[in-house]
Amino acid sequence: MPPAEFKQKLLAGLGGDWPAPPELNVKHRDTIQRDGYRIESLTYEAEPGDPIPAMLLIPDMVSPAHPAPAVAVWHQHAGQYHLGKSEPAGLAGNPMHHTGAALAKEGYVVLCPDALCFEERQDPTGKLKAGNYERFEFLRYVVDGKCMAWKNILDMQRAVDFLQSRPEVIDEKIGCYGHSMGSTHTWLIGPWEPRIKCLVGNCCLPTYKGIHREHMLHCFPNFIPGIYEFGDTPDIAALIAPRPLHMNFGELDGGSPIDEVRRGVKIIANNYAAMNAETNFSYYIEEGAGHVLSPVMWDKTRSHFERHLKS
Repeated sequence: MPPAEFKQKLLAGLGGDWPAPPELNVKHRDTIQRDGYRIESLTYEAEPGDPIPAMLLIPDMVSPAHPAPAVAVWHQHAGQYHLGKSEPAGLAGNPMHHTGAALAKEGYVVLCPDALCFEERQDPTGKLKAGNYERFEFLRYVVDGKCMAWKNILDMQRAVDFLQSRPEVIDEKIGCYGHSMGSTHTWLIGPWEPRIKCLVGNCCLPTYKGIHREHMLHCFPNFIPGIYEFGDTPDIAALIAPRPLHMNFGELDGGSPIDEVRRGVKIIANNYAAMNAETNFSYYIEEGAGHVLSPVMWDKTRSHFERHLKS
């Protein structure tokens, strides 16, 4: 199926067009000074009455007079619903994933928002805990003719709106990064957000074929109703072409069977080649590695942003 036709099928499966953005209604909550950068705790609205809690990391040398490139960091899942933005912001969780803080130290403005159902976006009634609330939200969107991915994409579009509203950010130099579920979010938002100029996904390209074969339970953003008739997850990532995309994988990552990954990256590469943009897609498979962000994976991530956002 031609990519343009597949994209229309994808939009229908997601739930259709997204609403026009409302006012951001940004509310600043607190500022934390760190070594070389500050963290602004704030909220902005995805939809009226739906504030997204986020951390904005701004390097000390960056100001409206001296703006910088920006990177939105989508956090992982890992079944850790108490963790969202705080992990990439370097305030909690695994130091391996303090990626937003690491990028801020390299001079990028970094936005780390909470995904729906995580950290401050858990059940406001307190009735449903952890994965039960995620299941509730997924099903709530399904009966409305949409899916969790539709909402995640909407929220990520608003993250870009917010970054472009900041005078410290160079509008045309915005990238995004995500590990695990954050990688899923990267290839979900990519086809719909041309303002994101380069993207990196770390350790997540679970195909439906692989999920069904291995009987895997993956997080809800991976599942788009009706799409498997027309294509698989690599076909979605391929729609990012021709913008620069890099993907990292661990050979032993059980969440993304490596045989499916190897087939998937060929699909993506073919779409880039068809657009004469072969050099804009790259991937790395680390032998013996699992579901991690290894030093080599991080080096490739940094290099990708350096090349496409700082040049």
